Amino acid sequence: MRGWFIQGEELTEFEKEFAAFCGVPHCIGVGNGLDALTLILRGYVELGCLSLRDEVILPANTFVATALAVSHAGLTPVLAEPDADTFNLDPYSVASRIGSRTRALMPVHLYGRLANMVALKTLAEEHGLLLIEDAAQAHGASLGDRHAGTFGDAAGFSFFPGKNLGALGDGGAILTADDALADCVTSLRNYGSSRKYHHERQGINSRLDELQAAFLRIKLRALTADIAERDALARLYCTNIRNPHIDLPDLPTDGEAHAWHLFVVRSQHRDALRAHLHAADIETLIHYPIPIHRQPAYAAIDWPPLPVSDALASSVLSLPLYPGLVDPQQVIEACNSFKI
Repeated sequence: MRGWFIQGEELTEFEKEFAAFCGVPHCIGVGNGLDALTLILRGYVELGCLSLRDEVILPANTFVATALAVSHAGLTPVLAEPDADTFNLDPYSVASRIGSRTRALMPVHLYGRLANMVALKTLAEEHGLLLIEDAAQAHGASLGDRHAGTFGDAAGFSFFPGKNLGALGDGGAILTADDALADCVTSLRNYGSSRKYHHERQGINSRLDELQAAFLRIKLRALTADIAERDALARLYCTNIRNPHIDLPDLPTDGEAHAWHLFVVRSQHRDALRAHLHAADIETLIHYPIPIHRQPAYAAIDWPPLPVSDALASSVLSLPLYPGLVDPQQVIEACNSFKI
């Protein structure tokens, strides 16, 4: 550290390094993942690409921050269904939700697996829509030589401590190849200012601080090895967990790298399975037990039926998976001993 706590050399260097890692020209560090998505949308409003109350399509089975970003930018969230096998946004459901007010798609790379960006990009191009990636869980995920955050017009990342690339506290970043958007969000994150005491826009205070940037620079060097270890554990689980009451996630296809932020199984007896694993001293979590259309914050909206999202919310369970996991065999044996 050089006595510079905000917007100093560590941030500048991290922005360069993360942009280079992902393969885009611009990385703009911000306060958290929600701000990253919100500032992308606000930037496009400032640039005249979006107007207030325009519709943005996103998955119903995601963390609420994806929808909050749309709402905070003065836009309207429209929920689509996920694919039941990949958990990611279903392009067919997206196509059925596109209307006269639709202006953007916001897929989430849920649990660290890329959404079907080829099909979604085709939809976006056919309908003249912006394509914005919620890559908060997908640091290092890739398809061929392209990383998460490089398929759309812009992407938002989170560096919450639990992420594959996590800081010591909150943090986030925007990736984009759009020069105009990069300039706009760089201003918006810093009180709408491009030079001190001159405020061209009504911005906010959302800056990735020097301490977090310095820590992230160190962790970025180990991200590829981290993902490789996660992948090895995921393959170990998929090869050795054999229980008819547990549905395992699909392994990535050729050329695809899953970041495995979470290892999520499905079970029609989810609560009993969780109790069984807890009795074996294995901690599990549920991501996410309440889909967006069931959240009180969005109860005023008359949502269409979303049965796939509801079914996933009642059946998903996240098993332990992280670098340094001491005894994965304990997890495997406990899963295989589960009976109804």
